[in-house]
Amino acid sequence: MLFCILLALTGSAQSSKQASKDKLEKEIAILDKRLKENEKKSSSALSSLKLARKKVSSGKKLVEESNREIKSLDERIVSKQNQINALSSRLDTLSAYYDRLVRNAYINRDSRVWFMYILSSDNISQGLKRFDYFKTLAQQMNSQARRIKETRSSLESQKEELQGMRNKANALREDQKKMLGKLKAAEVQSQKIVNQLNRDKAKYQKQIADKRKQVEALNREINKMISNGKSKNSKPVDTKLSKQFANNRGKLPWPVDNGSVVESFGEHFHPVYKTVKLPFNNGVNITVEKGAQVKAVFDGEVKQVIVMPGYNQCVLVQHGEYFTFYCKLGAVKVKTGEKVKTGQVLGRVETINGETELHFQLWEGKSPRDPENWLR
Repeated sequence: MLFCILLALTGSAQSSKQASKDKLEKEIAILDKRLKENEKKSSSALSSLKLARKKVSSGKKLVEESNREIKSLDERIVSKQNQINALSSRLDTLSAYYDRLVRNAYINRDSRVWFMYILSSDNISQGLKRFDYFKTLAQQMNSQARRIKETRSSLESQKEELQGMRNKANALREDQKKMLGKLKAAEVQSQKIVNQLNRDKAKYQKQIADKRKQVEALNREINKMISNGKSKNSKPVDTKLSKQFANNRGKLPWPVDNGSVVESFGEHFHPVYKTVKLPFNNGVNITVEKGAQVKAVFDGEVKQVIVMPGYNQCVLVQHGEYFTFYCKLGAVKVKTGEKVKTGQVLGRVETINGETELHFQLWEGKSPRDPENWLR
């Protein structure tokens, strides 16, 4: 039972590692695609820098995952080689013992000698014992032959398994070599963007100032919408829904199926102009595939659909005391007052100035919360 439990846990851990590796590889592919699109369309070097640095970060994590997997395989290879050595030693011992049995049987191969040995017994009891001895000798030879055959079969199987492990380890090392090459190229690309930002500092500082105005306008609008939702004339808050939402902290589905967080919640300094604070981010920015579907993270009611400069269409969904906000949408599929279910499509992400990003916020009453603490 203990062996079965350990086997299940090992399988689960390996499955989890593979899922993590697959997720990182998918994330890097999305970032790579987004960077190429950005080069052609976006006027924001900061956006490109965020994508490039996220790609480097994800690449480093993938290399770490690969290192752990290679180390684990190397340990298993050593263990498997020890098992093979022990089996080879056992096979040598079994073969030597079998050789002695066969040799003795050959020396005494004349059946007349065996019969004379039994017939010369002093009594029936001694005769039976001598007969049992010959019978046991034959059984031992057959049994020893079976053991040798089984051990040889197990040894061959272990050798095949060992070769499979070695092949896998070699393939991982080759993949890692390629990933390190891509990582180096991404770091070079990142440095080029930094140089560009340093050359055109005035231009990009103006972009930051414009962005700050857009963020402040968005925050004012959200506060206004949430405050209206709590006014005396508004419907009473659904406390049951609030509790259900709160109980799902850390378990809410992501609003997009595939994407990568390129800007997290909170205040950040500019990655190049180190003394310049970027506008406070009340949510997260998730880079996605062009036209990606945006889905409601929980049951609720569409409080309002608005259009904001720099954010295109935005949808505010109320979940009792909680609110989720989805920005930078193109085709919106819902309208104000509509009840929505978890996973229902609200719209699609719109590409704005070359950026295909979902801006997602989560509020508890009048306070913004870090969405990554709520999403699974």
